[in-house]
Amino acid sequence: MMGRRSVLSAAAGAALLASAALPLAAGPALAQDTIKVGILHSLSGTMAISETTLKDAMLMLIEEQNKKGGLLGKQLEPVVVDPASDWPLFAEKARELISVNEVAAVFGCWTSVSRKSVLPVFEELNSLLFYPVQYEGEESQRNVFYTGAAPNQQAIPAVDYLAEVEGVERWVLAGTDYVYPRTTNKILETYLKDQGVAAEDIMINYTPFGHSDWQSIVAEIKRFGSEGKKTAVVSTINGDANVPFYKELSNQGIEASDIPVVAFSVGEEELAGIDTAPLVGHLAAWNYFMSVYTPENEEFIKTWHAFIGDESRVTNDPMEAHYIGFNMWVKAVEKAGTTDPDAVIDAMIGVSVPNLTGGVSAMMPNHHITKPVLIGEIQDDGQFETVYETPGLVVGDAWSDFLPDSKDLIADWRKPMSCGNFNTATGKCGGKGS
Repeated sequence: MMGRRSVLSAAAGAALLASAALPLAAGPALAQDTIKVGILHSLSGTMAISETTLKDAMLMLIEEQNKKGGLLGKQLEPVVVDPASDWPLFAEKARELISVNEVAAVFGCWTSVSRKSVLPVFEELNSLLFYPVQYEGEESQRNVFYTGAAPNQQAIPAVDYLAEVEGVERWVLAGTDYVYPRTTNKILETYLKDQGVAAEDIMINYTPFGHSDWQSIVAEIKRFGSEGKKTAVVSTINGDANVPFYKELSNQGIEASDIPVVAFSVGEEELAGIDTAPLVGHLAAWNYFMSVYTPENEEFIKTWHAFIGDESRVTNDPMEAHYIGFNMWVKAVEKAGTTDPDAVIDAMIGVSVPNLTGGVSAMMPNHHITKPVLIGEIQDDGQFETVYETPGLVVGDAWSDFLPDSKDLIADWRKPMSCGNFNTATGKCGGKGS
């Protein structure tokens, strides 16, 4: 039931490939001898619960690369800024990283509203952004590489699993009120109706960032789920609002066997702040779990614990996305022989690197990557037990098959097309790609 451009086996993938800035290194004199890497993640505000770990992960990856000799004969120098969960401030800090600190690339953002805020800056200044979080799709920008999941790499497989395995017939689409949940839910609503789900069997709810009073909303979910059809919650709730949401589910006695919740923005880091015992059996859809056993993941976890100095610290999916994106950038820079953005953009397409789940992820012409899709059940130790995995890698689809305005669009940044939203029906490029 997934879209026409969805599943790609590993073999097929290989065939297809034929606050101010806080520099964490010393002195201006050193800057000429280093390659600066920007880290643009909220270290305060509502998104700090999720983004601080990504800053730490980037510092680890940079440190490990420097141990290997750096890049192009130079050491990498991280430059960390805190946009403080303030969406306009993301753009200001991005401009500062590029224009003032002269970073070669930026790794950052979490919410789509923060990414949308910085896009004009990266286009204007022709710099590179590696975006590590699942998002709503409907975008492919020349200056952005999307290493998190597109909807066909997370949302659609999750709904298919709930319908086919759990027998779900009624759907609560609950999200934080901004572009990612609204667009994702627009795709899911259309998809569900295409599968024969009646409009009255879909409930949609949005709450602001940091929302804390969930009593009445959870009561409404409970009522909606008590009308004779198996019901599930598809959650695009972001940030620290997840903590009171899950607490209220427990307070009202909603268990996974009654109304399962599948979350797209709750991973190991978020669960570290929640009493998970009452949540056992609820689900999350990602492309990586810390509990996956592979030699690559075991080594990554070992390195992480040594770097952070705390063996209780978890890993999560966006960390793996940064791991993939950073290693792709390193490989592309080595391939291009320069950090020049135009050369690296051209060199990125076709680059492949190991992921942490035992496969190899490749950068596709649409600036999205190939990933497996995993669905996991929350365990009482805050980890996930994988209950489903796609048989092959899934190509990230920049434009949804399930929206009328998008179904004919593709993105291909290879020359001569070099277009983020090429209309296959009209044979024309629509513009910048969003």
